[in-house]
Amino acid sequence: MSLDTGKQRKRKKPRRKPVRKAASARHNGLAKKLPIGAALVLLAVVGVACFFLFNSQKHSQQQPELSPQEISEPVRPKEPEDDIGDDVLGHIITAENAVRESFGKRPESHEITQEGAADFASITECVIDSGSKKISISAKGDGIPKSDDKYYYLFALNTFDQGIPKDSEYVAREYKDSSTAMEVALNYNLPGSRLFKKFVLAVKKDGEYVQVSQPRYITNPEAIAKYTNVFQQPASIKGLLVDPNRLRGNELDNLGVKQAAYNIPVARLLGPTTNGAYPTIHYTYNGKTYTFNGQVVAEYDLVFSTLTAKGITTTAIILNNYSSAFKQLIHPQARSGGSAPYYMFNGAEESGVEYMAAIGTFLAERYSDNRHGKVSNWIIANEINARKEWNYMAHTDIESYVEAYAQGFRVFYTAIKSVSSSARVYISIDQQWDRNIKNNTNYDGRDIMDVFNQNISSKGNIDWGVAQHPYNVPLTEAKIWKDSKYVEHGPGTSMITMENIEVLVHYLRQEHFLTDSGQVRSILLSELGYTAHAGEALQAAAYAYAYYKMEAYSEIDGFLLNRQADAAEEVSQGLAFGLYNSSGGHRQIYDVFKYIDTPQRDQYTDFAKELAGISSWDEIVR
Repeated sequence: MSLDTGKQRKRKKPRRKPVRKAASARHNGLAKKLPIGAALVLLAVVGVACFFLFNSQKHSQQQPELSPQEISEPVRPKEPEDDIGDDVLGHIITAENAVRESFGKRPESHEITQEGAADFASITECVIDSGSKKISISAKGDGIPKSDDKYYYLFALNTFDQGIPKDSEYVAREYKDSSTAMEVALNYNLPGSRLFKKFVLAVKKDGEYVQVSQPRYITNPEAIAKYTNVFQQPASIKGLLVDPNRLRGNELDNLGVKQAAYNIPVARLLGPTTNGAYPTIHYTYNGKTYTFNGQVVAEYDLVFSTLTAKGITTTAIILNNYSSAFKQLIHPQARSGGSAPYYMFNGAEESGVEYMAAIGTFLAERYSDNRHGKVSNWIIANEINARKEWNYMAHTDIESYVEAYAQGFRVFYTAIKSVSSSARVYISIDQQWDRNIKNNTNYDGRDIMDVFNQNISSKGNIDWGVAQHPYNVPLTEAKIWKDSKYVEHGPGTSMITMENIEVLVHYLRQEHFLTDSGQVRSILLSELGYTAHAGEALQAAAYAYAYYKMEAYSEIDGFLLNRQADAAEEVSQGLAFGLYNSSGGHRQIYDVFKYIDTPQRDQYTDFAKELAGISSWDEIVR
């Protein structure tokens, strides 16, 4: 029966051929009338049909022989040939329309010029993914740049690179579109670490890579932090620049000190220990080993652990003192020398970046536990607008100066926050706000703030704060409330003292200065003192006046008084800032300081109202 059936099927084939030829002719005729796009789709459909027909026949040849019962099953009649043709034509037209629609939605392509290429696209996000711990980068552009191929290329550049070096290799690539996303390994604490890199997009044009975006740094290094609860919330804003010789004993407890600050000149930390009782500390970071002086580190261990044990919130000020053994920490444009005790950090060379990254990470790791002490706040450099006096670098335009500082600041910020997520990191400016002195080779604090904010925001915004020093003008004048042509209650004031500290607060409340979460940046008045040269009562009244004014602004997170004891070099200049007199006895300011944040404060501060010419402390708030 199988053989007979086979013969019958062979006899039916000649009768079907004319039908197939007619259908083929009809389809060919339709194809001549179809647009080119539809014709191409038709060819694709025919090709796929032939492929399946061939495989179907081949598959049927490999199947076992059917039983009589299976053969005798009724076969469902096929639809008429004319209906098949109509359906195919409808599908072809639908497919063509879909192709045209998709093509119409494709972003427009643009030619790029060498001058404007770097602004074609923008990296909108550069963050460490909290799950994978990889760097996630998102970007968008106004269309698609025309180039040699279909890719965007991602490059990881050094802090100091001004463009894509000739020998650079891309770290990722993705198809060009109006928006794109890429992911690359962080390589944390490895020789190939990308934690401190800045990232740019590029396309290949005439065989070379052309940068098509501005650089962007990682903005959330805290995503990989080992320590998350280092910051100690202070009980009040009351703080003090402590004397290391007065740490032991109960004096800080008696004074009720809630915050303290201490300097760390970094060159002191580096190098081997000469005292055998304190072994050299060998610290490996990003594949390189650094030596830290065990004896100097032990000094900081004592200071910070003592303060932490007393419940005092600690601020460390990282300073770049000169050492011939570690010139790589000094910016190339600062090595010519100057009279300043501290120099611009070196973010312009690989060796400088590596040392800063290692120092910042070492310090953050060391001072994130109770054993060595906890540092909550970190200030990078001192009064950076006073270039000649406190942060030396050869004079240049303010944009170049701020860029040099921002490079070093971001390295320290990233190093610290990658270890201690809750730590706060600050820039430092003095009371010279908007002086506009002709031919001034220093910079105004207001200009520094404006340029620094723009610089940081454009390359990846981070949560920096401001450590300001609102000393009186002149320093030898204790009366904050005394009229001065340099002190006005508006953003154009020449100086910012405690009489007009609201100028700084209001300035930072502007929208473009806010953090990405919409918060006003932290303000720390990290150094401020009043001299007793004209009398202890005036010194004490000035401190009370400043404290009550600061309390009115929630953005001010600390007031660190300079100082616990007089410094001989300052006293000779009429600056007796200490809580003690020359014979070691308590000055009047001692008790004002002690009780100012307690319920007993009125009895120690009411006297100051008469000296300031007011009847209520509310009168001094603006």
